[in-house]
Formats: sequence, C-alpha cells, structure tokens
Amino acid sequence: MITADFTRTMARYAAWQNASQIAAADGLTDAARWQDRGAFFGSIFGTLNHLLWGDQVWLHRFAGTPKPAGKTIADTVRATPDWPSFTAARRDHDARIADWAAALTDADLAGDLTWYSGAVQREVTKPKALLVTHFFNHQTHHRGQIHAMLTAAGAAPDDTDLFLIPE
Repeated sequence: MITADFTRTMARYAAWQNASQIAAADGLTDAARWQDRGAFFGSIFGTLNHLLWGDQVWLHRFAGTPKPAGKTIADTVRATPDWPSFTAARRDHDARIADWAAALTDADLAGDLTWYSGAVQREVTKPKALLVTHFFNHQTHHRGQIHAMLTAAGAAPDDTDLFLIPE
C-alpha cells in the first residue's frame, strides 16, 4: 500500500505546510485566529489545535510518544493555551514526526495495530499501513480547511501542491 519512503515525503510535506500556515496566521490578530468561520472546529486556531492533537494521538499510537491531554475530540480546539505555545508545540511535533518517519522501515508498516478509539468508544484493529495513510490524509483534510479560512481572512499561505515541496 505505502512505503517508508512515502512516510518521509509526507512528513516533509506536512512540516512545510504547517510552517506555511503558521506564517500566514502570524499576520492575524488572536481574535481573527479564534473567529468562528463555520468550519467543523470553528476557527483557524481551533482547527490548528485539533490537527496538532490528532497528530499527537496518532504518533502516540505508532511510536509511543507522549499522549496529549484532553479526553474528547471537542477538547481539542483548546489543546494549547496561546499562539506562542501552539507554534512551539507544532514545530516540536513536526520534528518528532520527521524522526519517526526517518527511522521507519517498510516492515514497520506491515501487520495490524490495535487501540482503544475514543471516537467510536471501542477497541479497533486495522492495518498499520492504512492507519499511517489515514494519519497523513487527516492532516491534509484539515489543512485544506485551514487554508480556506486563512485565505478568507486575508492571509496568504503557500501553495499546497505536493509536487512543489521544497527539496
């Protein structure tokens, strides 16, 4: 399905896109970042927080990194208390994702992963490769929402095309 090289490419892409969105959101006021814009998680900042939290949960499952605080998906919109804390946590976690991807082998993607899903309130078992694909797809999905909200707010994030990823 996927390879370890794919995870490394997607980790680089995610870090690039996250940095772009942070740079674009830096030019907004805190009120503008928190303004409800009709997205599932409401605001730019709420969606960014949810995405960071989701990345932390999945990397915890894949690599045993620390599990994030918060017990429900609704809690995720306030996962970090302020903009400087968020940007530092995002950069730190992007580095953790890159380190995980760098050490990953194709064999690591084989087999199943079993975990308790708070979203569906039961134990779930799925193929690891499918879950890693989901991890990166979840990021892209929410970054698309964030990109649209940033653009509507007058900010200018970078292009999102994968083939334009810097070398």
